[in-house]
Amino acid sequence: MAADNSTATSNDDPVIFKEIATSNGRLIGQIILNAPAKLNALTLEMVDLILLKLTQWQYDDNLVLVLMSGSGDKAFCAGGDVQALYQAAKNINNGGKAANEGHGDEIAAHFFEREYRLDYLLHTYSKPIITWGHGFIMGGGLGIFAGCQHRVVTEQTRLAMPESSIGLYPDVGGSYFLNKMPGKTGLFLALTGAALNAIDSCYVGLADYSIEHSQFNDSLNALIAIEWQTSASANNVLIQLALDKLSVASTPLMPAGHIEQHFDTINQLCNNKYLSDIVSAISDFQTDNAWLTKAQANLAYASPLSLAISAKQLKESEQQSLKTIFNNELVLSRNLARHSEFIEGVRALLIDKDKQPQWQFQSVDDIPTAFIDSFFTSPWQKNPLANL
Repeated sequence: MAADNSTATSNDDPVIFKEIATSNGRLIGQIILNAPAKLNALTLEMVDLILLKLTQWQYDDNLVLVLMSGSGDKAFCAGGDVQALYQAAKNINNGGKAANEGHGDEIAAHFFEREYRLDYLLHTYSKPIITWGHGFIMGGGLGIFAGCQHRVVTEQTRLAMPESSIGLYPDVGGSYFLNKMPGKTGLFLALTGAALNAIDSCYVGLADYSIEHSQFNDSLNALIAIEWQTSASANNVLIQLALDKLSVASTPLMPAGHIEQHFDTINQLCNNKYLSDIVSAISDFQTDNAWLTKAQANLAYASPLSLAISAKQLKESEQQSLKTIFNNELVLSRNLARHSEFIEGVRALLIDKDKQPQWQFQSVDDIPTAFIDSFFTSPWQKNPLANL
């Protein structure tokens, strides 16, 4: 078995790191998110552990590949540790409604700063990285997944950015990769939090290979057998050849996608100048399709403030660099995570679980422009991510 060639950290650690010897004497670095009871949700400790290990591996000339996966059968990573951010927000929130109100330490800002550093490192890493995206890939998990060069999805992949349901917006680089999707797909997904399967993920450019999860060990053995080169670009070609072979065999076995089937409808619904018209068009669309109906239900549940901020952030990010986007997302995330809308959203969905959030505004039309703009105002003279 492939594991016989490896050295590993403890199975009790929140992140497991392995170094697996290849057939020609090189190393594959494996990262396993190891919090299956919480669907491998990212904590600050996990983020820092991965950052440290990736930095070390980047300077190891004998290490040719990083492979990331999640423990358990349910999720690669279902997001960040939202409940920890919720407790921090409750501790510093004084009941105010303005974006910059609240007192105390900057727990949320520190978490987002470290998380976005990790995401940016993955996008710019000098060695090939494969992510095995089995099960749930949501929020912060998608931030990790999207940044890697070789992204594998499986028959059970469920990928989404559902942040508007808790008073946030699609961050972790969402302002970057949502804008790169075909047509109006990115905006539609940002507003509705609609879930994508393997075929959808490949269609919108968020994944590169669809492989049955049962083929994980075969995939790893194929990677171990590669005659690894010294050039990362040459190794990327070898990885693609190995994974393409497995993907070709598995793709016909994947569940049918939704996005391509409804692509024209999505473009039509989102082809309006004003957000309120887009929201109305999606909400009023007559359909008996289960996937579209679920998207409509998600939109009806979402925070109107989150919808307004998501649309504005996507529009403003269209021509921005990845570095600029992460800097701007840090400002936005810090401000939103201190606001009562986030507290109420998490309470309703994850704490009390009554699913009856009392949002501050009833519709996107009710929100003053100046109020929306306040969340885009930096609290810092120098952004903590200025040195990315």
